[in-house]
Amino acid sequence: MPTKISYLVKNAVIQASTTFREDQIAAYKDAISKEESDNSRWVMKLLLENAQIAKKNKVPLCDDTGIPHILVELGHNTYLPRDLFNNIEIGVVEGLRNLPGRPMAVLGDDIQRIEQKKGLSEDPGKVTSPSILVDKMAEKGLKIHVLMLGGGPEIRAHTYRVFHQRDHGNLFKETLTWMRSEIRKLGCTPCIPALGIGRTHFEASSLMLKAMAYGNLKKQSLIEKNLTNSINQSNVGALGLGGSVTALGSMVKIGPQRASGVRIVCIRPCCCIEPRKASIHLSPDLME
Repeated sequence: MPTKISYLVKNAVIQASTTFREDQIAAYKDAISKEESDNSRWVMKLLLENAQIAKKNKVPLCDDTGIPHILVELGHNTYLPRDLFNNIEIGVVEGLRNLPGRPMAVLGDDIQRIEQKKGLSEDPGKVTSPSILVDKMAEKGLKIHVLMLGGGPEIRAHTYRVFHQRDHGNLFKETLTWMRSEIRKLGCTPCIPALGIGRTHFEASSLMLKAMAYGNLKKQSLIEKNLTNSINQSNVGALGLGGSVTALGSMVKIGPQRASGVRIVCIRPCCCIEPRKASIHLSPDLME
């Protein structure tokens, strides 16, 4: 039976998929004012107009409605609500059906799904989320972050090791070399690169998701500003048409590191409508 949490998750799926955030809109307006290319400026104006229509009509921002990824954060002395994960799953399914999401769940057994021989389910709700990432947080209560990840950025994403030589400049130099090459092939620019830097591939990927969940284009660190400026020097521009704005901003999360000559870096170049995200924060009294 649907509960308050499943209802909130359903609405979060729809909000993430149909609505530009305040910092996203501000970043686009700033980029339009700075862009010198008429073609790229025209594209970004259309992207903002598309976002206004999507929000007004509650329709997806893009035909690729994405794969739902869920991050749950639990505060100190806060207990998980009963049947939390089942209610999250119900909310995701209902959100995808109401959106509606693209029906792209592949049918069949393990081999048949890889080879896509049994076709696709017509039910958007069958596009299930991966395993839910659960972590602690300093605040009291419970947070549920919904991220809708599209296919294009996933094709251009990468998780790999970098030999840093005890110099962060070497790490970001190699990261930027790879990123500039992939962003040219992304197509859906301007992008927002999301980076996680950790000790293992799992940790780096988890940190990348947290960078997306908490990233704010209005509050950019020095590292994020430097990454954005470097990518903008590529002159790829909106939709690859050339221009001074290839990245609207960056989102970086650096975790603990181990004594090693290697750092694991996870990079995902979020496309022109991403990161599509919405968050729910339940205080302890609202969870009873």
